Amino acid sequence: MIERNRLKELIERNDAFLDKMNANADPKAYTSLAREYAALNLSTLAAKSKELLDLDESVKELRELKTDDNEIKELAREEIAQLSEKITNKEQELALLLLPRDKADDKPAILEVRAGTGGAEAALFAGDLFRMYQRYADLHGWKFETISASASEAGGYKEAIASVSGKSAFARLKHESGTHRVQRVPETEASGRIHTSAATVAVLPQAEEIDVNIDEDKDLEIQVFRSSGPGGQSVNTTDSAVRIKHIPTGIVVTQQDEKSQHRNRAKAMRILRSRIYAAQREQNERERAAIRRDKVGSGDRSERIRTYNFPQGRVTDHRVELTLHKLPRILDGEALDEIIEALAAQEQVERLEAATQSP
Repeated sequence: MIERNRLKELIERNDAFLDKMNANADPKAYTSLAREYAALNLSTLAAKSKELLDLDESVKELRELKTDDNEIKELAREEIAQLSEKITNKEQELALLLLPRDKADDKPAILEVRAGTGGAEAALFAGDLFRMYQRYADLHGWKFETISASASEAGGYKEAIASVSGKSAFARLKHESGTHRVQRVPETEASGRIHTSAATVAVLPQAEEIDVNIDEDKDLEIQVFRSSGPGGQSVNTTDSAVRIKHIPTGIVVTQQDEKSQHRNRAKAMRILRSRIYAAQREQNERERAAIRRDKVGSGDRSERIRTYNFPQGRVTDHRVELTLHKLPRILDGEALDEIIEALAAQEQVERLEAATQSP
């Protein structure tokens, strides 16, 4: 139950902020305040708070109703029950709005897809997943930029990394991290036997320089070498490839897709910052989980999170026990939102439960 004094404080804070904005004649200062007001979501919080207080007042009036008419008493009891249900729903809505937002939700995402167990079939599946996310990004009007891709001889990718930027890109994609499993008959399988293979997906918030403190002189070990393979055939006469190791964490990034050493280094640093930032977030989350003795949002990528079954045309997400017989539409990015929204709803419930259990 939300303290009613807190509801009054939210309404007062909203009124005070509006007064401050209206009293400011400087256009730049007003714009800055307006942005802060929108970010704090005070208008919605105050409106929801007022609705709750009004419902409380209605229940109070009904309970204080003095009458000897049994029919009116019964009607009052029924209305109190209905209003109490509304109060419970409104409290839950407001509690979710009051949860602190994940600061990374508004950031672009670094998407990494890697072939797992299953050989050539795993690489083909990794390619399917990478294309699925690219189509999903297109449908949302996001920018999808391939940073590096290591193609497999049989098709698909051994590894592919992309930057995805647009409204709520990380917030929508962050639950995709984990092991994705596919069950299908490979084209090379003469007996028609179903094979199982896997690919791993990692979605990281794209970190900016201010998010991660790196002392390039002390923290980085940088090596340059000649590019090799398909991406480096035209540049193998120069040391254009870059390998960067972050000494404090041991995280290593290699980049050789570009012909320019400068561009390879810039891409490698972009990925490195995001991996360090993600590692820091996971460490912070583990510490919070230990304090509240809960494992909400542990981000364990080792577990199987989703299965794509081609013979049955279905996709099952094991975290929310959701099965959709829409495999082609999901791989086209069209129906992926149905799974993502179910996962986002589950996250809200878990965060709310964790908040109520926090000391």
